[in-house]
Amino acid sequence: MTALSKVLPSEPAQPLQEVQIQVHLRKIPLLADLTPDEIALIRPELRFRHFNKREVVLYKGGSADALLFLLSGQMQVVDITEDGRAIGLRMLAPGDFFGEIALINESTRSASVVATSDVLVAFLPAATAMHLFSHSPSVARQMLKHLAQKIQRDSEFRALLSINNTARRIYTYLALLQKKPEDGAPQAVVENLPTHQDIANMINTSRETVTRALLTLVQQGIVQKEANRLVILDPAALQKLVQGS
Repeated sequence: MTALSKVLPSEPAQPLQEVQIQVHLRKIPLLADLTPDEIALIRPELRFRHFNKREVVLYKGGSADALLFLLSGQMQVVDITEDGRAIGLRMLAPGDFFGEIALINESTRSASVVATSDVLVAFLPAATAMHLFSHSPSVARQMLKHLAQKIQRDSEFRALLSINNTARRIYTYLALLQKKPEDGAPQAVVENLPTHQDIANMINTSRETVTRALLTLVQQGIVQKEANRLVILDPAALQKLVQGS
């Protein structure tokens, strides 16, 4: 992963050939409340590109030439330590946008982004994105909400990394990822569960340690692993482990 520390010029995204892309812009949370005129403004500006699993989508230090939207797949924001280790900062899911901080600050990219599965990404040129930030009330509201949530997530993540007990770090990370299902069921779920290696990168431990901790939760009946997701059967029991009980 040391290759991520290279500063390479960003490669312009090109319209996909041979594949017809049907993108419903209103399904992207940031763009959901745009007016018809605003939709008409940005639709022709979008460019799409596929990236393969483990391919680098953005390099740290690259130019802030676009706002990016993840349309399908999963990605991880990573940074590189001085000794060349990749440290995961957060996961990105479909509908998420990224690269906004460098655009707003008129600075270079502060971290790299790696595809953890095959992904489809949309690129919106910087000038068009900045026009939306300053002229669209709905986008401005969504951006303020996003930045507030990002500050809260970063604070929670810093607190997580300060936990000395590795197992508790893993349990706390899962607790941060869990969401209540829409049908009101007592269980919680972690959709698009990251790989054990990606979790290990996020919380500074080994893949084997993550595997053992998850196996313990399964054996105790606290969680149930399914394809690409984790069902939290007993959220209260998980919370007790988070608290060290």
